[in-house]
Amino acid sequence: MKSVFSAPGDYIYFKSQVPLHRIPIGTKQWRYYDFGPKVVTPLICLPGTAGTADVYYKQIMCLSMKVGYRVISVDIPCVWNHQEWIQSFEKFLDAIDVHHIHLYGTSLGGFLAQLFAQHRPRRVKSLILSNTFLETRSFAAAMPWAPIVSWTPSFLLKRYVLTGIRDGPHEPFIADSVDFVVSQVETLSRDELASRLTLTVDSASVKPLLLSDSFITIMDTNDYSAIPQQLKDQLSERYPGARQAYLKTGGDFPFLSRPDEVNLHLQLHLRWVGLEAQPELVQSIPKDGTGGGPSKENDKEDRDDEQKDNGENPESNSEESQPSPSAPESSESHGLDEQLLSNAEIYYIHQKDSVILKPSAMSMNQHSAAAGILLQSTWEFFILSLLPLYVDSLYIYSNNAWKLRQLVIDQRERVN
Repeated sequence: MKSVFSAPGDYIYFKSQVPLHRIPIGTKQWRYYDFGPKVVTPLICLPGTAGTADVYYKQIMCLSMKVGYRVISVDIPCVWNHQEWIQSFEKFLDAIDVHHIHLYGTSLGGFLAQLFAQHRPRRVKSLILSNTFLETRSFAAAMPWAPIVSWTPSFLLKRYVLTGIRDGPHEPFIADSVDFVVSQVETLSRDELASRLTLTVDSASVKPLLLSDSFITIMDTNDYSAIPQQLKDQLSERYPGARQAYLKTGGDFPFLSRPDEVNLHLQLHLRWVGLEAQPELVQSIPKDGTGGGPSKENDKEDRDDEQKDNGENPESNSEESQPSPSAPESSESHGLDEQLLSNAEIYYIHQKDSVILKPSAMSMNQHSAAAGILLQSTWEFFILSLLPLYVDSLYIYSNNAWKLRQLVIDQRERVN
């Protein structure tokens, strides 16, 4: 990883065009970007442990600024259990006047997206899951010091999180994505890091969803990932009818390293579930990042909730639309489609897309996974060797404090 990070030019442009919102909801501080026409049901992006709202800036620049979707990218606030996450996220949606949503989650964000879909099925219209998992048991077993994570110093938490990111050598675009995420980790506070690690190891598993598999897309990378392949296989087995999009390369952060392919799959998913973009409203978007009037689509869907059964989707009858020749994204989408088709063959099997990889990519994935496991084991051994010193220092400090207090009490008694 590079020691000096220089923000990309497109990120600087993004920051100049899209405002960052901060709203307090109860005791939680929500930090998010919201760009696109309000009449469109939003796609909400949830980052992983090492991510922030900023990591999805390339999705906002493409899907919102060019295509005409509404994209909301959020930070995961400081919540300490999964039930608190569900309640806090629901209050956030109420605060920004959004009822129905499409969720795109990566790693921890994908797990939290599934939990929200499980407990609030009427609000979630569809899911895009990337490099994520169904249960936290394996992470808890790999982190025996989880009970004292809230007491651990910030620099140790940051180092532990960063060890989950595979260090070079990388392709240039992947190396840039890693540098960007590392720069975002440096902005996270100790409580934010401890909270996210707690959510990762807190005992929980996703139960069967009421949402139909046809409204779920699984988008994984097959070179390497911090999420073990076994956990990703469990996800595919849970949703056998989901559309599958496997990227040959991209690492842990394909939304940064392979944004063209990721954005193409996001568009295909949203069209598949019947969500139409509104490119004609993009030019009228004011500086606060949102455009159009009150969400007519959300109002209509509120009424649909009273008529539908749990798990049904009123958008399910919509056909997948093709890009309009007059849409600003039409020529770009065509180019991205050709690029994706040159990297993998697309098959339509039982109404779902599957990108089939060549065997060479799978063998590379196995070697990368082995190297990642070795690196993670080495770092965990280093952390565990430091933890006893840290705990001993806490004990010595508390013991000395008790002795000092006892000495003061004895002196007072002698004076009296």
